[in-house]
Amino acid sequence: MKIIEDLLSTVDFEAPVIDIRQGPFQTAVLTRHCGLASTPQHQGHHHSKAPVKEAGFLMDNDARTLACMANSPSFHEAAIGMATINSLIDIDEQRCVELNAGDLIAEKGRGRSVAIVGHFPFVPKLRGAVRNLWVIEKNPREGDFLEADAETLIPQADVVGITGTAFTNHTIEHLLHLCNPGAYVVILGGTVPMSPVLFDYGIDAISGTKVIDNEMALRCVSQGATFRQIKGIRLLTMRKDG
Repeated sequence: MKIIEDLLSTVDFEAPVIDIRQGPFQTAVLTRHCGLASTPQHQGHHHSKAPVKEAGFLMDNDARTLACMANSPSFHEAAIGMATINSLIDIDEQRCVELNAGDLIAEKGRGRSVAIVGHFPFVPKLRGAVRNLWVIEKNPREGDFLEADAETLIPQADVVGITGTAFTNHTIEHLLHLCNPGAYVVILGGTVPMSPVLFDYGIDAISGTKVIDNEMALRCVSQGATFRQIKGIRLLTMRKDG
């Protein structure tokens, strides 16, 4: 994907690979920093029965090789690649604020039509704040829409929120293509690269994560933590308009 190639072109790969963890819900890679990504619940289109071909020997690779796994047809390998990319990004905190993505989407979507790709915990709060709310999910809950509905719903939305796992399952570019040119677009979740490169793709805000306690975050990932259970992180939002 071009968006991945652009991200790879901006990071400094001169960093040692110190640790790699892939828990049932989260993936973490420690190089210059600790980077996170959601562990996929589906294998993707990898032809091998093993989701991670070199499991147990990934530490033999350098940071560039691991980061390039973001393009792997195996979603588990792609998660390791995204976590590696995130571990190599020096986040410009001068451009960031501690703002929850749900609050930002509620502010921008008040009285308007909102499409969210991914069922996030803040969804119930949005229902009373926006005119129309379309939650699009691979595994839909009551009131959610199917993935196929994205084709018709996203182009109608004034505000669009897209889960960062769209990088891992390689749907991000298609989802961005569906957005109305006038829509306010937010990419959110622990998988999201906190890089201004994304603003070149029509994205208005990036709501992601900075790990501030590597040991704690790695321990949580290894012990089966969901994203909401991970300690030692800060939630940051970077906006195109500053």
